[in-house]
Amino acid sequence: MSNVKVEKDVVYNSKYGLQMDVYQDVDSVSDERRAIIDIHGGGWWLGYKEEETGWANNFAENGYIVFVPNYRLAPDALFPAPIEDLIGLYNWIKDSDYQFDRSKIGAVGMSAGGNLAIELGLRLGIPIASWSGIIDLDHWIETHPDVVASKKNAPIPGTPVENINQDGGNDPYYKWFVLNYVNNDQELLKEASLLNRIYKSAGPMFIANSLDEIVPMDGVLKLQEELTNNGIESVFQTVSGHGHGEAYMEHAQKGTLAFFDDHL
Repeated sequence: MSNVKVEKDVVYNSKYGLQMDVYQDVDSVSDERRAIIDIHGGGWWLGYKEEETGWANNFAENGYIVFVPNYRLAPDALFPAPIEDLIGLYNWIKDSDYQFDRSKIGAVGMSAGGNLAIELGLRLGIPIASWSGIIDLDHWIETHPDVVASKKNAPIPGTPVENINQDGGNDPYYKWFVLNYVNNDQELLKEASLLNRIYKSAGPMFIANSLDEIVPMDGVLKLQEELTNNGIESVFQTVSGHGHGEAYMEHAQKGTLAFFDDHL
């Protein structure tokens, strides 16, 4: 029986006033514990750490110490600001007094959080899991010139994660939040497109996606090809239907935990 406690609103970046919540089973504290950075989604423009309660608790119940941060959001903070925040968090927790094995840190995220988890895998070489991660940016924009970007069908702030984008494709909104992340700057869009930056030094990755959801499968397949070409170990899981992220928790969490058992 686990005894998970949550330490709320720990400041990890005083310059921007960024806070995180820390989940841990207080009965299993040790220097050998593994750590997970759990990154919320929201198209890089909305979302907050409290949305991750279910996933964070699940990892904590499985023996991890879990760090769940807020990070800066667009349009006030464009790419690569969220990544800078999360790398700062990674360094902060390594220097902190929390008990865990500093060589065993992974990252997870859904949707935009999945994109940011992949970014940490690319830049830090740590194992990551991405569910419905936003992968295809510049290529998708280039091949969809007739799609009119629109925030019309965007989720209302505060909507439960399981109720967001569960009706399949939404190209106008997808285009809107991708361009919002880079303020319509095409050069910045290229820089933000992680498919252009697959390094051999990247960490192993677990990638999950529904076959017919808001996140295009084409990007997932491109990522799989790039990871394979660069010799990066990866596990891909596709889920039938159009569920997004947390909607397929019961199908993907077992494989995600097994992945981290192998790589942390």
